[in-house]
Amino acid sequence: MVPHLTTALHGPLLSLEQTMLGAMPVIEHWFRQQWLVHSAPFYASVDLRNAGFKLAPVDTNLFPAGFNNLNVAFDPLCVQAAMSAVEKICPDTRQFLLIPENHTRNLKYLENVATLKSILQRAGFVVRIGSLIPELTTAQEVSLPNGQSLLLEPIQRRGNRLTLGDYDPCAILLNNDLSSGIPTLLKGLSQTLVPPPWAGWNSRRKSRHFSAYQQVATEFSRLIDIDPWLIDPFFSHANHVDFSKNEGIDELQHHAAIMLDKIRIKYREYHIDQPPFVIAKADAGTYGMGIMTIKDATELGQLNRRQRNKMSVIKEGQAVHEVLLQEGVPTFETVAESVAEPVIYLIDHFVVGGFYRVHTDRGIDENLNAPGAHFVPLAFETAAMAADSNQKPDAPPNRFYTYGVVARLALLAAARELEMMATQYV
Repeated sequence: MVPHLTTALHGPLLSLEQTMLGAMPVIEHWFRQQWLVHSAPFYASVDLRNAGFKLAPVDTNLFPAGFNNLNVAFDPLCVQAAMSAVEKICPDTRQFLLIPENHTRNLKYLENVATLKSILQRAGFVVRIGSLIPELTTAQEVSLPNGQSLLLEPIQRRGNRLTLGDYDPCAILLNNDLSSGIPTLLKGLSQTLVPPPWAGWNSRRKSRHFSAYQQVATEFSRLIDIDPWLIDPFFSHANHVDFSKNEGIDELQHHAAIMLDKIRIKYREYHIDQPPFVIAKADAGTYGMGIMTIKDATELGQLNRRQRNKMSVIKEGQAVHEVLLQEGVPTFETVAESVAEPVIYLIDHFVVGGFYRVHTDRGIDENLNAPGAHFVPLAFETAAMAADSNQKPDAPPNRFYTYGVVARLALLAAARELEMMATQYV
């Protein structure tokens, strides 16, 4: 269940949220049945956008970085959920090897790694950090801004196992999305790896995820009798795109024009007096790279060199040739008068916390996962853990119950997505 939270949002409860609150017993029973059939990823974060008339996920990350941005009051939830996740995936585990991203200069990211390590330690496991940095040949201690330190150690491979000297871990937790591919070091291991390496952006695609989400949203909407569009953004994708060479842009324009027309039809149906927009983003990748807002399809044919360069590559210099077009969902949430969006964190199938991503220089129709963003942790209001239908419908825990439902729908879609991928890679 979603924790009982305080929120910066004070608007009236939307009819969508009211419907979900009224259907809570049905919804929770449905989720319990789903988790009997599908195994949740070890952990995930879900970016949500709340437009007032629509609440939808716009990204689901299976290698979440940002546990350091959660309120420390969520720690007990994280620890209990981690215990549950390990019991299901590798119950004999006593020792973990945690493998982070290679960017050691991003100290805020390393605070996230330290937080993950702490969660696993308090769940009863021995945890050490192994680095994939090729140049790292001896242990390196990194001092963190919060006063803590982190010891990064070079990974060794012995047969089909990864070790740190005489430390032979039972299982490996990846916090590295492997954007540039699966290193040979991680192939053919006898140890359990979570998430599996093929869940990284080297093989995962957002279009596949949102296809799975579309199915989940349709089933769920039928369950509680709502229009699936209220929780599901339109999307399409195109291959063989090269922004630097201006190739494949005509196809993108065609898809964008069709999608803008579909959004206009829905806006008329729901009497929404706002200009529709579409988000173009790399079909693989994270960190908010390779993303732009489109309000008119012709804009794609008029990109300047700087815009084309920005869309051409993503993390670690990977070229963009597959593009996802996604219905733009404006956000009407603000923190201290700056545009904000909630990011929900999950371990196993449990919501364990979240934060607002806030950007002072971005608008309601722009990507907020960009340089200049800061994070405002969501905080417990009381010790209660769940929504309460006996409270007023716009009480904060009830609002966050809805956020937790949509985040878990995205998590369920990710579970089904990984099952489909497993048939290709296992």
